[in-house]
Amino acid sequence: MDVADFREIALSFAGAEESSHFGQPDFRVGGHIFATLAMQVKGYGNLMLTPEAQQTLIAMAPDIFLPVAGGWGRNGATHICLAEANETQLTEALRTAWQIRADKNMKTKSRPKTTKATRKTPKKKKS
Repeated sequence: MDVADFREIALSFAGAEESSHFGQPDFRVGGHIFATLAMQVKGYGNLMLTPEAQQTLIAMAPDIFLPVAGGWGRNGATHICLAEANETQLTEALRTAWQIRADKNMKTKSRPKTTKATRKTPKKKKS
């Protein structure tokens, strides 16, 4: 697989759009990133996963999936080695990242928005 395959598959999911983050291609659903090509020069695509989803993919194919360095990786950001991945692996990994983001978007939408009028303010202590 290659960058063109990554882009085509990422854009095949409902509501997916290509954008740019710090000059690098990214893929969003509901305005939020689920994957990027920030490391394409090193042959990687990046997936925004949960730590649990990341661990599952790495356990299944450690030669294809690896955590992004540092805090991003500890939070689930995962490299996929494009040259080593097959179409099924790439598609399922991107679908997982897309689904995680889409689900998160739905939870955020269903939460009522707070305004100054609806926020609880602490009671003043009597002196």
